[in-house]
Amino acid sequence: MKLAIIGYGAMGQLVAKLAREQGHEVALTIDLDDANRGVEDLANALRGCDAAIDFSVADTVLKNAEACARAGVPIVVGTTGWQSQVDDVQRIMTEHNGALIYGANFSVGVQVFYRIAARAAELFRDLESYDAFIEEAHHKRKRDAPSGTAVQLRNLVAADLGRDVPVSSTRAGYIPGTHRLGFDSAADQITLTHTARSREGFAAGALVAAGWIVGRKGVYEFSEVFDEIIKTRGDV
Repeated sequence: MKLAIIGYGAMGQLVAKLAREQGHEVALTIDLDDANRGVEDLANALRGCDAAIDFSVADTVLKNAEACARAGVPIVVGTTGWQSQVDDVQRIMTEHNGALIYGANFSVGVQVFYRIAARAAELFRDLESYDAFIEEAHHKRKRDAPSGTAVQLRNLVAADLGRDVPVSSTRAGYIPGTHRLGFDSAADQITLTHTARSREGFAAGALVAAGWIVGRKGVYEFSEVFDEIIKTRGDV
């Protein structure tokens, strides 16, 4: 694939590195210094790319999505904190016949964790003596709290559990991304934990998503199409 990387911080640079190792071409990088560029200017720069991967900041997602849609370039959005604007993104993609896939977390391990958590919630649904809770912790540089992953986890668990689930967040030092789902009672406590050892899982998943979205139209949420993706990519 001929890729554009939007947001060339730590995640963007890692995506570019993995992309090159996999034989893809990184044809364009767009950093925060380009934030003042207009939509049409960005669209002109993006034309000719097969897909774009966005790990920028929440405030620029709408503009980036519109630029990609105008350019006819499908976009993978790994940025979090903008999901309240999903309806606006949907409108933009419909208007310009574009394609976008987004997710709170592109890690394959996290997607499996979501499915384990949902099944656990089903098992605890009728056990009212157990209270569910979610704890998440990240390094002090992470901006959003709770994390997008924790929000998605809460929504999934609450839907299958039939009641709300509280979330607590910690931002300190260099803590790796950690998400813990617990079920607590007077008798015992059961916990499920996912700990990210590096950002590589997120970058690898974003590249898989980019390959999947090429040739498609519409807006997709990564966890909703994950099962379809892994059926066609047994190496993820």
